Amino acid sequence: MDPCPFVRVLVGNLAVKMPAAAPRGGGTGGSSSGAGVHPTTAPCYCRIRLNKLPYQTASAPLLPPAEEGPASCTGAFAAAFHVSKADLDRAAAKPALFGARRTARLKVAVYAGRRGSTCGVSSGRLLGKVVVPLDLRAAAAKPVVFHSGWVAIGKRRAGRKPAAAGAAFGGAAAGHAQLNLTVRAEPDPRFVFEFDGEPECSPQVLQVQGRMRQPMFTCKFSCRSNSDLRSRSVQSDPGNGGRNWLAKFGSERERAGKERKGWSVTVHDLSGSPVALASMVTPFVASPGTDRVSRSNPGGWLILRPVDGTWTPWGRLECWRERGGAGAGGDSLGYRFELVPDHTNSGVGVCVAESGVPVSKGGRFAIDLTAAQPFGRSGSPGCSPRGSGDFGHGLWPFGSFRGFVMSAAVQGEGRCSKPTVEVGVAHVGCAEDAAAFVALAAAVDLSMDACRLFSCKLRRELSASRAELLR
Repeated sequence: MDPCPFVRVLVGNLAVKMPAAAPRGGGTGGSSSGAGVHPTTAPCYCRIRLNKLPYQTASAPLLPPAEEGPASCTGAFAAAFHVSKADLDRAAAKPALFGARRTARLKVAVYAGRRGSTCGVSSGRLLGKVVVPLDLRAAAAKPVVFHSGWVAIGKRRAGRKPAAAGAAFGGAAAGHAQLNLTVRAEPDPRFVFEFDGEPECSPQVLQVQGRMRQPMFTCKFSCRSNSDLRSRSVQSDPGNGGRNWLAKFGSERERAGKERKGWSVTVHDLSGSPVALASMVTPFVASPGTDRVSRSNPGGWLILRPVDGTWTPWGRLECWRERGGAGAGGDSLGYRFELVPDHTNSGVGVCVAESGVPVSKGGRFAIDLTAAQPFGRSGSPGCSPRGSGDFGHGLWPFGSFRGFVMSAAVQGEGRCSKPTVEVGVAHVGCAEDAAAFVALAAAVDLSMDACRLFSCKLRRELSASRAELLR
């Protein structure tokens, strides 16, 4: 299997420093000479954007004006952007002014005040902006640090009025404020897989490499009863009275109302051998008095891999329908994925992903532990402006999962869904490893249907009778 080139852009070590205003009271002699008033004590934050990718927001601590050097930095991760080689080629092909080669642009806007908005208007005050040009084509082969250190923000620009934020913060000109940041890009190759049909239609899964697509796996969707599910053999622990994962999480419950249960997707390699299984072991049931699956009672899947002839749990996925609040843009599919520790049946998993996907327009399911990176990978400390850009510290609870792990495109309700799955090269040692992520992507996609309001009818492909015809 050959991976596809990707570039990951990391931003971190954010800190804001503003000059002190003139001393109060005009003290003379030794009374208060040199004692200035800080222009603002309000919290600061940054909105960060790479080209036209969605904005990301991160806090930026406010430092005393006298602080200098590496001790001033926070060592905190702020934002990560992922760019494919196809995106880089398209951006480079666009014409630029005066014939110069077009480069990516990282824009950082610095605000003082609390995050959020009131009546659609941002509650923070703009202090200034920074634009960092990035030649990401160079980063496709080796890591590149584009900026590391302090930079002035809010300067007067040609054809623009000076920022008025300074007058709002104790009279200090915002043009003299400074922002510390580290901007780094590094190669992040990934294996890319694409379903050639909807998961409930038992499609093939193709590996994508540039314009080439070749079959890699086949999927078999089925809709079984609970008794059929419990008949499968899985690894059990002699110390827990013979209980196993499927029996524990797939036990039949007495529930009022409708439920969706018994779905599974088996992933086979090209020889026909099963290499991964996604099995719905906790039914998706409407909460009492509603027609939706709630967070307090989510549906559940087990992702299993064959080990010595038995299905062994690898991960557990829970999904529910999150009610959208005012201005939230509608409901979302909430999810939580836990990695099951090796050779244990204790039921204690390690959460590696928890977020949501809008049900109307879809989005991406992702496992990305970049923000939890524990150690720097160079001699410079992560909090230094001259550091490598690796942020964070502490113990690592996620086993072999580090950095970007995987992502899968999820379509919204009522749309034809052919998931595209990206898996980091570091997390694939063999085809069976990739198959587990493919099974997980299928489970997330099917959960969009399983969490549909019970007042809506499911497509016939998801019914038990239709599934029998596809066997």
